[in-house]
Amino acid sequence: MSYLPALVTRAPPCYNPYTPVRQAGPRPAAWRQDRQIVDLARAMTGSLRCAGYRTRDRGAMEGYLSTSEIAKAVGVHPNTVRLYEEWGFLPPVPRSPSGYRLFSQEHLDQMRLARTALHGQWPGKSIRDSALKLVRLSASGDMGGALEQGYRHLALVQAERAEAEAAADLLERWARGVATDATAGAIWIGEAARLLGCTTDMLRNWERNGLIRVPRDPENGYRRYGAAEIGRLRVIRMLNRAGYSQMAILRMLLALDRAQGGNLRQVLDTPGPDEDIYSAADHWLSALGEQERRALDLIAQVEAMIDKRKR
Repeated sequence: MSYLPALVTRAPPCYNPYTPVRQAGPRPAAWRQDRQIVDLARAMTGSLRCAGYRTRDRGAMEGYLSTSEIAKAVGVHPNTVRLYEEWGFLPPVPRSPSGYRLFSQEHLDQMRLARTALHGQWPGKSIRDSALKLVRLSASGDMGGALEQGYRHLALVQAERAEAEAAADLLERWARGVATDATAGAIWIGEAARLLGCTTDMLRNWERNGLIRVPRDPENGYRRYGAAEIGRLRVIRMLNRAGYSQMAILRMLLALDRAQGGNLRQVLDTPGPDEDIYSAADHWLSALGEQERRALDLIAQVEAMIDKRKR
């Protein structure tokens, strides 16, 4: 095909065939002929490049999956597959002579595992880090370590859920009028913070966000915390430490203050229609229940991957 450059360079150097001719009237015949030559050359060189790609990669691609095929099987964008590879969530991916990724069935299984772990909301940093550790262990080939981490991850989620359930139990008892504190007399904010194991800033923040109203000393205006306030603060603190968001706690307390408590667990776990943006902590019990189901799914996937490799 050495004659192609000669054909292309037949055009006079004074103009480009693709540059519009300024003068009026029909285009010169030489212009039309040279443009046809350029189009022919481009088409021929393009077909040669395609043929060369097929020749080089035909053998290498057999038995492998492309990036788009992996993405379609998992239900994600191809860029997500590339990103997971960059983050170390997939085993090393070999390349074809032309540089295309060559994915195997193991890569597809690992991609599904990573997608299960990463898809959806994260209920806290500890659960997120635990799931990512499982994915990276599997990607490194340590399937036994990944299975162990899967059961540790399940235990972590179940412990978080048990704490959330315990906090909801305390809330229901307190809402029924069961005393949660026996503080005698009113105490100042510093004493209340030490008693509850938190900071004075946290107490002020909870009051500022409407979670509690604290009576003031009529003489000096300082806050005075009695048994009722301390009991309410104990419930707020336990719900907060169990992972519930301030929005969820406020939603529940407002319903309770309006004598519309009803099923407090449901109120605590159901964002209102006016809450445009909410996180997993705004429906904490549901989020943890979903995470427990996901943890069991991750364990099942790792066990299936181990079985495949043993065959």
